[in-house]
Amino acid sequence: MEHNNTSTEKHGSSYTTLVLVWVGLLALTSITVTVAGISLGQYTLFVALLIAAIKSGFVINIFMHIKFEEPIFKVFIAVSGITLFIIFLLTFFDYIYR
Repeated sequence: MEHNNTSTEKHGSSYTTLVLVWVGLLALTSITVTVAGISLGQYTLFVALLIAAIKSGFVINIFMHIKFEEPIFKVFIAVSGITLFIIFLLTFFDYIYR
């Protein structure tokens, strides 16, 4: 039996896109290190977590190829992200009210 697969979907990004995302991740990492050295008061943690969320979005979409997967995978990732956010929120409430 032969498998004739006539659909040729491109699953992956070009090398240019991968290099640009990698450079962006390096830039965001250096910004995170810089922000850690600057005193932003109570906003330091928020800025660091925001940059980390942006970086994880790049990694998930580009390097893990979720951008090209079925919508059900995207739903599972969204549910797990919301669950993680709720766990962080509950942890911060516990930390604040001690």
